[in-house]
Amino acid sequence: MFVTLVNHLTSDTFASLPGFGVELALCVTIVVILLARMFAFSERIDSNWFALAGTLVALAVLSPLAPWDISQSPARMVPIGELPRVEIFTGMLVYDGFSVVIKTLLLVFLLLFFLLVKLTQAHRKPDSPDFTTLVLGSTLGMCLMVSANHMLMVFLAIEMASVPSYAMVAMHRHDRKGSEAALKYAVYGAGTAGVMLYGISLLSGMLNSAHMPTMALHLAQVAAAGISPAESVILVMAMLMILVGVAFKLSAVPFHQWCPDVFEGATAEVGAFLSVASKAAALALLVRMAIGLTCLEGAPLELVEWREGSELAISSHSELISPALSSTQNFVAWVIAAMAAVTCTFGNLAAFAQTNIKRLLAYSTIAHAGYMMMAVPAVLTLVSIDPVAASQCVGYLGLYIAVYLLMNLGAFAVVAMVRDVTGSEEIRDYAGLIHRSKSFTICLTVMLVSLVGLPPLAGFIGKFAVFAGLARGYLAGGETYLVALLVIGCVNTAISLFYYLRIVKAMTIDSVEGDTAPMRSSPSILQTGYLWCLTIPVLVLIVGWDALNVWIQQAVRGLVS
Repeated sequence: MFVTLVNHLTSDTFASLPGFGVELALCVTIVVILLARMFAFSERIDSNWFALAGTLVALAVLSPLAPWDISQSPARMVPIGELPRVEIFTGMLVYDGFSVVIKTLLLVFLLLFFLLVKLTQAHRKPDSPDFTTLVLGSTLGMCLMVSANHMLMVFLAIEMASVPSYAMVAMHRHDRKGSEAALKYAVYGAGTAGVMLYGISLLSGMLNSAHMPTMALHLAQVAAAGISPAESVILVMAMLMILVGVAFKLSAVPFHQWCPDVFEGATAEVGAFLSVASKAAALALLVRMAIGLTCLEGAPLELVEWREGSELAISSHSELISPALSSTQNFVAWVIAAMAAVTCTFGNLAAFAQTNIKRLLAYSTIAHAGYMMMAVPAVLTLVSIDPVAASQCVGYLGLYIAVYLLMNLGAFAVVAMVRDVTGSEEIRDYAGLIHRSKSFTICLTVMLVSLVGLPPLAGFIGKFAVFAGLARGYLAGGETYLVALLVIGCVNTAISLFYYLRIVKAMTIDSVEGDTAPMRSSPSILQTGYLWCLTIPVLVLIVGWDALNVWIQQAVRGLVS
């Protein structure tokens, strides 16, 4: 029996490797960067070049347009719309179109991020190899978050993504503000991780499994037989505790307190990484867990103990999902909807009082996390009514993430470059920036207006897509709280206009005072070119967004079936 088990695990491991190519490429890159430090010649080579090369290899292995179909033996490349859902490493991870989309966005962001780090001055030698290794290690954890299919992997992936980010915040060892922010971040992260782990143990113990599709199946059995009051309390507590860990990564209210202090204490480059990559991975994990624990997608079709010891053969997931799991779906959807509404409202209101631009962008990040979380209740509402529409709503969230990547990275890039030439990150020191650097002013204005979500900029596409998903969920399911979410989202969009335009006013209208930070140097041509490479897509994506949307929709259409 032992030999049979070893042979099974060995064959499963080798069969799973094609779906694990991105993670392997990142691991190899980390090892190469660490080994290169042993040789003298490596001091003449910036580790960012190793990181860029490794990221390109990972992107090539992933093959976003024609990924590997590992359900076939041998694996073959297929159009992304034909990619099936395959569990790898004995069900610990899942490989499907949704994971390919989010990993592609993470790798594209990583390429742009390393170029930004190369062009700015905050993370140059001698700390460059350490910083690069931490970024790649955190991204590795985020890729595992995207593919997690087992509660143990959920916890490990969140920790793998979080622990390197604590050190990234404190990379400048002599910066007291950065060290303080890193300590707050680590303590808060440890606390939420403990709460999440306790929730996982409760839920796994109650359902006798940690494999999410199997947990959903066992939950359906328990619900069909009738849940006792004690079991209801345990179930609610466990789900809320698990949500704590995901909410920490999303910086969702009330687990957002670390975010402003960390963004202010860390460099703008680290803020960009935490704002974009961390949010994308956390949102993907939230979708994966919400669907995995409340739907029977991926669960084995087997004889289910229905009532009073009788057995019923299930011929399709839909026979069990509606009567047994609808209450769980409604509860999770309500909790996420309430958290999304409070998060975007608090983020926008708190941003008004900020004088430091990194703190303002931190609260902006919190607000956008709330907007993006609004897509999940719509998905859960539609999943038992119209699975195709539910998958499309997941695609709308993917479109928002893709647009958010460009505009938020662009905003933080301007902040980093202005810091390099002025030495300041205070909003008042942006006064008269249009007379000192027109490129910085135009690019930051475009990014900020796009973050508001006004047409014809790219931010309008993402926000409109999520709001359309809410409207679609209401029309199909009749849930009035979806309309309330839609109204809250629109009102918050109007509120955000004021504090974003306050920065634009400072750059274009406010006069330069005697104590305004001077331009100590001029931005380089490469820096200006990089900013325009991010700004132009934000300007023109309103015309060609359909190609991106079609690719995402094709990839996620099998997520809920």
